[in-house]
Amino acid sequence: MRIEEAVEAFVRGFAFTRSLAHPYVVERIEDVWVMRDGPGKKGDPRNEEWVALGLAPERVDDVAGRHARGRFAVAWVCPLGESDLEERAGFKALGYRLGATEPLFVHDLQAVPVAESPAIVSRVEDPERAARLGRLLRRKPLRDEFLAEDSAWRQYVAEIDGEIVGWVASIDAGTARWCANLQVVREHRRKGIAKALMGRMLEDDRRLGDRASVLLSSHTGAHLYPTVGYRQLGTLLLYTL
Repeated sequence: MRIEEAVEAFVRGFAFTRSLAHPYVVERIEDVWVMRDGPGKKGDPRNEEWVALGLAPERVDDVAGRHARGRFAVAWVCPLGESDLEERAGFKALGYRLGATEPLFVHDLQAVPVAESPAIVSRVEDPERAARLGRLLRRKPLRDEFLAEDSAWRQYVAEIDGEIVGWVASIDAGTARWCANLQVVREHRRKGIAKALMGRMLEDDRRLGDRASVLLSSHTGAHLYPTVGYRQLGTLLLYTL
């Protein structure tokens, strides 16, 4: 998978995760992606996200400035191996502040890891388990449409003695799947649970005919993902005004 395709998978997958309560739509305007609230949003609109791959800061600022409907952030992606020093200086000169950097990874699903852990890892396919995860995360349970095997959102949990101790999701992102929200409860970390969750998710991605899995990582998580077969394609730098 090329980095251009991975960026599109990020945009579509991330927008999907924000669309559960109200559509967070994706558009391509000139040569920049934008994610923002669809029509009919009640209350204050959420910040727009403008996403660009390797474009000059002045170009991104021009496109966003002409088309943004409200507050926005810029996610600028630098391909692996290329310098971003000039662009950092360019965004700073335009008044942007760098808030975070996140490595962009892809898994081509050719070799899927098998990991042992003390937890039982399973796909969330029933309302009872969906409700338990919802209570743990303090959010509404997954809708019934996401409990089917071929659904756009596939949710996985790791359980020890019936207690959910970890979770991750695989989300339809058009050209690939978007891996979202890998978490393991603090007291159960360093037991192989994260690897077991990823292995089960990736195996389903491959078995169900998906092409690749894409994710953004914290710098701590960046040590985990290569051990389960992901390779870094670039780095996302998040800028705000």
